[in-house]
Amino acid sequence: MPAVTPPLPLARCRFTAAFERDLHLPEHAGSLLRSVFGLALRRGACMTGAAQCPPCPLYRSCAYPAIFETPPRETQFGQRFSQVPNPYVMEAPALGTRLVPAGEPLQWQQVLIGTEALRHLPLVVHAWERALQAGWGEQRVRGRLLQVELIDADGQAHALRDAHSGRLQLSEAAPCLSLPQAPDDGLGALHLDFHTPLRLQHEGRPLRPADLSPRKLVADLLRRCNLMLDLHLEIRPAPFDAPALVALAAALSDDRSALHWRDDARYSARQRQETPLGGVLGRWTLRGDRAVLAQLWPWLWLGQWLHLGKNATMGLGGYTLHPQP
Repeated sequence: MPAVTPPLPLARCRFTAAFERDLHLPEHAGSLLRSVFGLALRRGACMTGAAQCPPCPLYRSCAYPAIFETPPRETQFGQRFSQVPNPYVMEAPALGTRLVPAGEPLQWQQVLIGTEALRHLPLVVHAWERALQAGWGEQRVRGRLLQVELIDADGQAHALRDAHSGRLQLSEAAPCLSLPQAPDDGLGALHLDFHTPLRLQHEGRPLRPADLSPRKLVADLLRRCNLMLDLHLEIRPAPFDAPALVALAAALSDDRSALHWRDDARYSARQRQETPLGGVLGRWTLRGDRAVLAQLWPWLWLGQWLHLGKNATMGLGGYTLHPQP
């Protein structure tokens, strides 16, 4: 089936590691992954030792802010965002993975978005190696990186490390993702299976299943797609009419009976308090005009890589998309 856009510089990398001792993970390991990665990336990339990034003379050229603390910039939307989405998404082990026995493999994934992020893939891998050497969790359990793989759009794994030398195969490290059009046999419905909590918000308040709507889902999805296309994928304007699609989405029917709310929180060392991570899990089904579903399909498909809602960078709002012919 033909692609909707030119191939996008976007990749999902899978990392496999083993630890010297039993490792205890928090309920949402995405926050731990983001923390250890960010610390190791800064130590590996920073050349000045500045306490804060924005005043540093290398702020706009350093790999650390480019990946982990994207500097604010002008966009096509006529406004300058004080905070913009970073070009990565952490995808932690499945919810409920709390204990990793010593020597047993642990796998997690990281989506890298845009040419700039992919250009720094060797540094990203080095940061994970440093993070494992420094140790994870309160007990600082040390580990070693066993494998780095690229997971393609079909879910197939391709090794990015030479088995003998351990070097990255950079010829394989510049992947592109092509967005497909809707399946040829048409769409009767779309199922979104959320496997990490979805936190869509209205006026700062997280929405529970009864408060959700297809319009809210599509509006937030297209906003995130639009920002990522503009800031990191260098596609502007976006190849969709967001107001028109949001209006069409308002006419869709949906089934939220298989959704449920899950309360959770994490401790933020920076804020010195617990921050909520609760959200919606389960299956959300969209039904309606086939032409409307077909127009939404590529962007809902892309959302599987970008995730959706608050705290998407640490892996929340992750889902798989299933068509019903």
